[in-house]
Amino acid sequence: MAMDSVTTKKVIGITLAVIGLGLTLWGYQLSGSVGSQITQAVTGSDTNKVMAFYSTGAVSFVVGIYLFTKN
Repeated sequence: MAMDSVTTKKVIGITLAVIGLGLTLWGYQLSGSVGSQITQAVTGSDTNKVMAFYSTGAVSFVVGIYLFTKN
């Protein structure tokens, strides 16, 4: 039974890490959109949507790696 718990945590960890990378990549692609580039040119910073994808992706990736490496 304990082995199933460890395996489940590792699978969840890998899934979260992959989702985190995907969200970060999606945010990067959104930052190249015309609307985002105009906002960045005017305000000097990324849009809230892009930053939300970056933040969520980073947190998901870190939690996923933690779950994967934890015994």
